[in-house]
Formats: sequence, structure tokens, C-alpha cells
Amino acid sequence: MNTETLLVELGTEELPPKALKSLGLAFRDGICAGLAQRELQFGEVRWFASPRRLAVLVSDVQLSAPDREIEVLGPPADRARDQAGNWTPAAAGFARKQGVEPEQLQSIDTPKGPRLGLRRTERGVATRDCLNDIIHESIHSLPIPKRMRWGARRVEFVRPVHWVVAMLGEDADHGEVLGQPTGNKTRGHRFHSSGDISLQRPEEYPSALADAYVVADFEQRRNMILEQVKVEASALGAEAVIDPALLDEVTGLVEWPVALTGSFEERFLEVPAEALVSAMKAHQKYFHLVDGEGALQPNFITLCNIESKDPVQVIAGNERVIRPRLADAAFFFETDKKIPLAKRAESLESIVFQQKLGSLQDKTQRVVALAGALAPRVGADAALAERAALLSKADLTTEMVLEFADMQGIAGSYYALHDGEEPEVASALAQQYWPKFAGDRLPETPTACTLGLADRLDTLVGIFGIGQPPTGSKDPFALRRASLAILRIMVEKGLDLDLAECLALTAAQYPEGVIAEDTPGQVLDYMIERFRAWYEEANIPTEVFRAVSARKPSRPLDIERRVRAVHAFSQLPEATALAAANKRVSNILGKLEGDHPFGEVSTNLLAEPQEKALWQALAQLAGKSEEHLQRDEYTEALAVLAGLREPVDAFFDGVMVNAEEADLRHNRLNLLKALRELFLQVADISQLAVSK
Repeated sequence: MNTETLLVELGTEELPPKALKSLGLAFRDGICAGLAQRELQFGEVRWFASPRRLAVLVSDVQLSAPDREIEVLGPPADRARDQAGNWTPAAAGFARKQGVEPEQLQSIDTPKGPRLGLRRTERGVATRDCLNDIIHESIHSLPIPKRMRWGARRVEFVRPVHWVVAMLGEDADHGEVLGQPTGNKTRGHRFHSSGDISLQRPEEYPSALADAYVVADFEQRRNMILEQVKVEASALGAEAVIDPALLDEVTGLVEWPVALTGSFEERFLEVPAEALVSAMKAHQKYFHLVDGEGALQPNFITLCNIESKDPVQVIAGNERVIRPRLADAAFFFETDKKIPLAKRAESLESIVFQQKLGSLQDKTQRVVALAGALAPRVGADAALAERAALLSKADLTTEMVLEFADMQGIAGSYYALHDGEEPEVASALAQQYWPKFAGDRLPETPTACTLGLADRLDTLVGIFGIGQPPTGSKDPFALRRASLAILRIMVEKGLDLDLAECLALTAAQYPEGVIAEDTPGQVLDYMIERFRAWYEEANIPTEVFRAVSARKPSRPLDIERRVRAVHAFSQLPEATALAAANKRVSNILGKLEGDHPFGEVSTNLLAEPQEKALWQALAQLAGKSEEHLQRDEYTEALAVLAGLREPVDAFFDGVMVNAEEADLRHNRLNLLKALRELFLQVADISQLAVSK
């Protein structure tokens, strides 16, 4: 097999750092997909992404795809010639389409009879002939939300392209890509290297760039940064807090990483640590340091893209840049404290929450009332919950939050403590937004849980109520995230709340006519449906959730217990047969809906031994199951009902349900209904039979 190593590199202006990793991976996937689609086999694949380049290096690429034997079928063979023996128009047209004479066609046997056809060998595509197409397809499929043009060119890309390398072995002439001729010349570091670097072979690429002060491999560069940051931190006896997203972003900013440590005045530590971290992390891309107890230290680590001859000057420059940001935070903190949060809450009337739903003060008043109603159900103090709700959005008027948006809630917590508010009220202000993302921490106190639930419920009901539910692509009020946060708080904090009641309470806070009457039901259906993805991520089959949701439950904690129980039941050896039996019973009873006056089972009409045995089993196990159900022990209840498998199987094997005698038939239907209702106390087990 003839193979060669393939290298493709796009040399650009500095690429967006946050998108660099995804661009690099997507470019790799595009090149691999293009080769695979053309049946070109290949070996190991490496991808590279730095601020000025995206590249893919593929070993053992076939120089041509294998030949294929193809068979093309035309009209039935018995319609190939007319009565005079001449070729019919259908046969002649088929031959013409295939580029052959009709005499070259042959009769090919098929399951539908002989067909006129053609067998021929199709030569495999040469890699050299299709490489330009593969590169263009890969570029076109990159996840670039907005492409740009530059100069007088009509080509578009995420950033201007200055060179393109395309090498298949030593062959480097593969046409034009993004307005640039392909070749074997790359470029090194913008400052530590000058001029073109000529590659003789694709395999030279990583080492040639390393000699030119470019670590092109994204993961290698990321690991270098990680190690350098840890070393710098350990030199101070501190620990660097490394956010993976920030680490990826910094990796996208440098080609030759050099970590340097700077410092700032300790007086700034009097400012809330979160504000200082925000200034360092979001604005300057610095890693902050903490001591063994997690307290912020007056130092930071920055990544430089050059090996400076005078690193002291580089550090001093970074310190000069961060100092005004920290000084701003200190000034805002001192200035904001002059006005109490309670006073600030009065000015929320001028801030619009949503045009049809009123101001932030309107929202605050609704949340205060809702928090007071929910507090006893959550186990919180109603007065504390209402106070926290009253102050919950006040920090939106502070200079701190206006400058550092991620301080929302956190700033309010600090200011509340300064104002002498109860500690639990202050902590609730910060925790009201937890969880902020999947897997994030939950609010810790009952007051915070109450506030977090009330605020999100108000938003959900309000936005749904004015007819603006989220769509597949748009969710401006983050209602999906709000729904999952509510479900997580209720389930993981063990709050046995009825979501339908909570939504009704929420809707009651709105003036008449503001939201649609059916809003609580719409929101309930939407939120319960969020559980589907929740359980898919937990590797619980969809039919398990469907079995529970068929019962229209509205208590999230109860849904969680039922789903876990049904999932455990589905693993039992009896589950398949009992699910099938429930499905059969459901079908039988469904056909009689409204036509059969169901009632109690009459023991006098139990004629066959199998139906007597089933009734006895039902009577015996129902009591045991009910004991577990009263304690919401659904797993144990279903384990008890699993004992019905044998009598149920025997019943269907030995009893004619639709007996000719009406009394017997009605009684047997009543027996089946009793069986089904026993399971329905937990879930619709018949749903498990769908995928069996």
C-alpha cells in the first residue's frame, strides 16, 4: 500500500483565543472526514492550534483509494428489445447515460428478475486530486459564527490568512486555498523568528516550529502553562487557582508561553476577593493565588508570549495595568457602602425587568410574596426569606455590579453584612443564583433555597405567561437553566414540594390579565420534560422516565424516587414479562374505556384455578406493597409486586378473558384492572415493554 504523510496548515492573523481549541479540533475532524468519505485510509492524526495557525498532521495516508467494482441496473431485461429485435428507447437511453453502446450491456439476475445492467471497475480517487477539495470542505465546516473579508479579496475566514501549507509527502503544490497558493513554507514566532521556514517533509513540522519558538500542539502548550503556573505559585508557598476555561483561553493567546509572577498592594485585599479575582481573571487573564486556607494573596501569574531579556520590566508593566482595575474596585466598594441596600431597593422602579411584566421593583414585590408563601414548605423562616427577597436585586444599582457584572449577588451579600442584615439574609443574596451551570453547587441555607426557587419560578411563569417560551435556538431568559436549577434544588436538597402548587402560587402574584390563565400548566409540562435529558445523562432509558411521567406526577422529589425505583425494577428478571403483561392488560382495558362499568372483583365468580391464584396473590401482595408506598419506598414496593410474575403468566396461559358468559368476562376484566392499578400506584410499567 502506497502511503504518505499529510500536513495542512492555515497561517493567519491572531485567532480568537476562546474559540481556538474548538477550531483546531473541528479542522482535524474535517480533514479526517474528507479522507474517510473518499475511502482513503490513514494512520495517526495530530492536530495543532496556536494564535497564528490551525494545522493537521496525518500519517500513512493512502495515495489513492482502492478500485471499486460497481453494478448499475437499468430496465428489466425482457423490455430491452422490441418485437422486431431493436433496442427499446429505455435500453438505448440507459446505455447512453452510462456512456456505452447497448451491445455492451448485459443481463444481470436480481431478486426481482433479470435486469439490463453494466458491471465495471471504478478507479479509486487519487489523494492528490482531491486534497484541495478536502481542505476547502474542512474550512467550510468550521464553527465560525461570523466570517470576515480582508483587502480586495472575496474569500472569507475567521481572520486574514497569510500562508497555507499543504504537503503530501514532498509534494506541496495543491492549488489555491483562501486566496493563498499552497506550499511548504510556514512561519515561526512573530517576534522570536523571521522569514519563511521551508519544510522538506511534513514530519518536520512540530520540531521546525519549536526551533522557531512556536509550540504548535495545543495540548502540549496547555500542559506547559499548567506546569509553569504551578512552579511559580509554589515558589511563593501559595496555590494557583486554575480555571480550565481560563487555561484554555490563555493557551490560545501564546505560542511560546513564559509564566511570570507579579504582585499588588495588600491594601486591595480589603476589597471583596471576588471583585479582585474578576479584575485579574476576566480583564487581564491572570491566574490568582490563595494560601492554604483559600485566602486571596496579593500576587498573580501572567503568561507572556516572549522570552524577555528583562522580565522585571514585563512584570512591572503588568502590575501597572492591573493596579487601576483594583483601585476602581476599591473605590466602588467604598462608595457603594454609603447607600444601604434597603434604600437602593427603592430605586428598582426605574429598571425594566420585561416590558409586559413591569419593573425590577414589580418583580421584587412578587418574589417577596412568593418567598413568604414558600418558606414554610422549604423549612425556612418566612421573615428572613422575605427580607432576602426584598434586597435580592438591589445590588444591580451599585457601581461594583455595573463594572463587574459577575459580582451580581456577591456584592449584595457584602453590602448586606455591612448594613447589619442577618448573616443568613446576606448569604442568600449571593447563593440565590446557585447553581449557575450544570454541576454547580446548590444554595446551602433554607433561606437561599427559598429565594432561588421564588426568583426562578417568577421568571418562568412570567415569560411563559406572555407567550415567549424558549425555542430551539433562542432562550434569552435562560429558562432551561432556570428549570433545571429548580429541579436540582428540589431533588438534591430533599424538598418534597408540589411543583403544580408552586406554579399556581407564582401565577397568583401577577395582576389579573397580565399572564395567560393556562400558564401554570404549560410551565409544569415544560419543566417535567426537562427530566428527560436529566435521566438520559444518568444513562436511565427513556422508557423508564416515560413510565413515571405517564402518571402525570408533579412533585420532582417524588418523580426522582419513582424513576430510580422503576429503573431498579427494570433490571429484575421478572420485569420483561410483567411489563409485557401490563401492556397487554392496558390494551385490553383501553378498548373498553367507557363501555365497561368496572367494579369490585367477586370471588364467587372466580372459576379457573389460575384466576383464583392471581386474586390470592394480589390480595397478599397488595398489603405489603401499600406499606412501602405509604413511606414512598417505591423500589421496595415494586420488588414486592415482582412476585406477581408467575400467577400473571399462568392467568394469561390458562384463562380466557373474553369468556362467553358476561358475568365471568366482567369479573375477569375487574381482576385485570385491579392488577393494573396496583402497578399504577408507582408507574405505568407497560411503557417498559416498548423497547423490549
